[in-house]
Amino acid sequence: MLALKAENISKQYRLGQVGTGTLTHDLNRFWHRVRGKEDPYLKIGDSNDRATKGSSDYVWSLRDINFEIEQGDAVGIIGRNGAGKSTLLKLLSKVTKPTTGKIYTNGRIASLLEVGTGFHPEMTGRENIYLNGAILGMTRKEIKRKFDEIVDFSGVERYIDTPVKRYSSGMYVRLAFAVAAHLESEILIVDEVLAVGDAEFQKKCLGKMGDVTKSEGRTILFVSHNLPSILQLCQKGILLENGLLKSNSDIKSIISLYTHNVESEDIIPNSDKDIYLKDFRSYNKKDTSSNLQTMQDGILEFRIQSNKNAKSIKIGIGFNDDLGNRLFTPFSAHFQKTFDLSRGENIIFCEIPSFPLKSGKYNCEIYIGDNSETHDYYDKGLKINIKDNFELEKPDYSQGYFTINQTWTNERK
Repeated sequence: MLALKAENISKQYRLGQVGTGTLTHDLNRFWHRVRGKEDPYLKIGDSNDRATKGSSDYVWSLRDINFEIEQGDAVGIIGRNGAGKSTLLKLLSKVTKPTTGKIYTNGRIASLLEVGTGFHPEMTGRENIYLNGAILGMTRKEIKRKFDEIVDFSGVERYIDTPVKRYSSGMYVRLAFAVAAHLESEILIVDEVLAVGDAEFQKKCLGKMGDVTKSEGRTILFVSHNLPSILQLCQKGILLENGLLKSNSDIKSIISLYTHNVESEDIIPNSDKDIYLKDFRSYNKKDTSSNLQTMQDGILEFRIQSNKNAKSIKIGIGFNDDLGNRLFTPFSAHFQKTFDLSRGENIIFCEIPSFPLKSGKYNCEIYIGDNSETHDYYDKGLKINIKDNFELEKPDYSQGYFTINQTWTNERK
């Protein structure tokens, strides 16, 4: 049985405007509609690519999205920032209407889109539970029956009669998720808000969402950048890219396609910062033209542009697998090493003996900062290729990945 169906849905926004734009545009739309003609503004508009300068004031946040979701499915929705994920959830939750297309739903929908959504700040936690339940169409008797479970799950019993405006963001999320998950809606929609909660509560939420799909047959749509969590919970996935539906398939295929798409060959500097990563290289110590090799001495070379003199700069790089799991983090601060940067280009080297990762491509993130602030955090899809060294016996990875000694210096050795 179908729980949700999206049929050619699109959402258009006008930049710098609230709603549909000016009165002139609204009257023009109305005049075309009464004459049975197409909305003239549907023929214009740029795709939702924030990296390029558009030629129109109109932007398609979503364009011609089609999919079907069966009852009891757990579906992960993934994509880069600005891909249209949150817009899609707002359309499905009926927070806003699609510009074109139709959405068919079978059952009540409970949504958790932003911290505090649906909560009245002046009302207590207890009152907001009943308010949210009423909004979802529950009777007072049904809410009362679930009330103790909600409070127990949220862990905010001590503050249940306190106005929620005094709650921390974590407490907001705890109570909001507990309400959405326990009230008897057929479809649960959860955006990235769980990232506000602590690790223990996130794990608890994933377990609860797994229970409601498997034992209760409810449908879940889950947006997150945490790919391991998506993989743990969901069987199916939807990949969005620049407002378009890139793929709709099983979750492993979707994650594989997504991690492949974010690959970048060249560093794109954040040149609006005072201190930023200008370029990066990784290579085998014996042959600077080759890739890093498993169990061979490797060099990481950071070229950092500084528009001022700076002291005590720390540098780190994180190696992640395709699911976003952190495997290895060379970090200068772990070895009590910091750098003083001068104006212009600064080159920092990190030598890693017997590089510990097996062959493959790894997603990498680079940190540049000091004790007071982060100057640059590069996470734009940088990938590093590591190759096997066939001259050596393959290392034993059964004990997992490990941290080894590193030499951080501003001189190439």
